[in-house]
Amino acid sequence: MPDCQTSAPLSAPVKLLDQVRDRIRRLGYAKRTELSYVHWIKRYIIFHGKHHPRDMGKPEVEAFLTALAVQRNVAAFTQNLALSAILFFIGRC
Repeated sequence: MPDCQTSAPLSAPVKLLDQVRDRIRRLGYAKRTELSYVHWIKRYIIFHGKHHPRDMGKPEVEAFLTALAVQRNVAAFTQNLALSAILFFIGRC
């Protein structure tokens, strides 16, 4: 089973977000969930200067969610959705 730390031998490495999409599809999540999760994961990575998730932890997640609440004034539901996406992402990488 591929995960975020492996790639197919003798081929170009699979991009991180493509691995996330593949995992979401294999788990049978709705297309809208896939789009939403990829959106929030991408924003999380960009927010932290494109660092790999293995180099980030709880403080980075808290900083991102705090920025969403304070700077972007997002609703609690939106914060929870972003958190769910990040936890899905971190759980696999």
